[in-house]
Amino acid sequence: MDRTPPPTSLAAALALPRTPGRSAEVFVDGDLEIRFAARPTNGPQVPHQRDEFYVVAAGTGRYRVEDRLTEVGTGDLLFCAAHVAHGFEDISEDFSVWVMFYGPTK
Repeated sequence: MDRTPPPTSLAAALALPRTPGRSAEVFVDGDLEIRFAARPTNGPQVPHQRDEFYVVAAGTGRYRVEDRLTEVGTGDLLFCAAHVAHGFEDISEDFSVWVMFYGPTK
């Protein structure tokens, strides 16, 4: 990337067009992809082929990675390795996350 993009506010991310339960693309450069999900799928997700971080932008819920369930809220940083079952449960109406995929497909 040859320029720095402007910051993306939570309000701007919430206004991005998206399919319900799916994330919207915010930024891609090389092997880094940043997405935003408002009210992501409540329950298991299909395991991804790349490592992934989440930052909870708003709301509360529970984050499941395999058999481990953790209460999460605004500002929390979450990680899931490629090919690992994970998902969100019992999410609040305002729940949203920044999603960061990075590294090669595994």
